[in-house]
Order: sequence, then C-alpha cells, then structure tokens
Amino acid sequence: MNDRQMRPVVELRGLTRSFEQGGVRIDVLRGVNLDVMPGEIVALLGPSGSGKSTLLQAVGLLEGGFGGEILIGGHSAEKSDANARTTLRRDHLGFVYQFHHLLPDFDARENVVLPQLVAGKSRKDAEVRAEELLTALGLEHRLDHRPSQLSGGEQQRVAVARGLANRPDLVLADEPTGNLDEATSDRVLEQFLSLVRGEGSAALIATHNERLAARMDRVVRLHEGVLE
Repeated sequence: MNDRQMRPVVELRGLTRSFEQGGVRIDVLRGVNLDVMPGEIVALLGPSGSGKSTLLQAVGLLEGGFGGEILIGGHSAEKSDANARTTLRRDHLGFVYQFHHLLPDFDARENVVLPQLVAGKSRKDAEVRAEELLTALGLEHRLDHRPSQLSGGEQQRVAVARGLANRPDLVLADEPTGNLDEATSDRVLEQFLSLVRGEGSAALIATHNERLAARMDRVVRLHEGVLE
C-alpha cells in the first residue's frame, strides 16, 4: 500500500471555532479531532444547529477564523496562502449542498462540465466525463434540460455529478438529500453512495437523519462542539 492510500485524505487536529453573539462567546467547535481515510464514507451526525455545517466549512477551506490544524492530502491549510488553499480545494475536494445551487441558464451537462473547465480540462474530456456521471445517475435522457425543467431529485443528482466531476479525494456533503421527500431522498442517497464508492472517493456527509447515517461506513456524532 502506497503513502497516498495509507494517509488520511483529511486530518483535523484540535479544531475550534467561536462566535460572539450579543456580547456572549459561543463555542461551536471545541477541539474536534477526525481522520477520514481514502475511500471511507463517514456520516457526521447531529441535530440542526450542532455545528455540522461549520465543521464542513472548515474542512472545505471555505472561511477562516478556525483554530487548530487542518490537513488536506497531507498539506497544512494553516501554512498555505490563499492561492494554495484554492488549489487544495480544486485538487482534493468536491461539494454537494442541501440546495443544489445549479446555474439556471445552463443545462445539466453544462453544469457538470463547467467546474472541469475551471480545473483545466478540455471541453471534449469534460463533456465525456459529465455524460458518464449523469448516465450513472439515471439522467442520460435529461442532459439538455435546464434546472427549471428537472424535478428536485433530478436537480440534486446533477449536483452530485458536479461534486464528483473533478474526481475529488474527498466529497463534502451538507444534508445532501435534506430538501427532498423521504422516497426521493432514499433513491438519491443510494445513487450518491454507490457513485462515490465506485469512484473510490471518500466522503464526509452531514445529516441529522439516523436512518440515512446507518447506511454509511462510519458514524461520528457532533455533541457540544466535540466529536463522539
């Protein structure tokens, strides 16, 4: 086994985050430690307001103000400048949100192609990759449809394809089926997990749903700012 396979894709060491609200200090994260290994799908379980989204923002290098250490692919985010952090996000991470955030003026294929073009892929290769992912998610007949022409479940599947388009080492998903009804949620999550496993990516998936969390490889619980 080589070093890339053995080393966690993300390492959190003593991660902290506090806010001031009405003159009161609120400790959202209080020394979080977590390793996610290559290919591992981890459920981040906790009720709404427990800090799950804050933790994912930290791992995704989406904002500052965190204490502790974050390593992505063995590279320290704290020791990286803004350009290097952008490169870490681009080269190692994919994102799937509760609300799909698709670009409304582009069709399903283009929504998956665009992040690949930003990463430097050729349009031809990006289109092949987009069609491959969308077909795997059962959307081969919806490639030319814009988001407004797709159902909620279809929109979220396009968002899943977009999150995996650049073959990330780690997919970060924040309540990825939380905006769907139960039956649609189950179908989309099953396709999401199957695709992530087939791609060999790792995933950290925030959810408040115990039933959905049980379908993942490991469950960690965020309680009073620490992981259990």
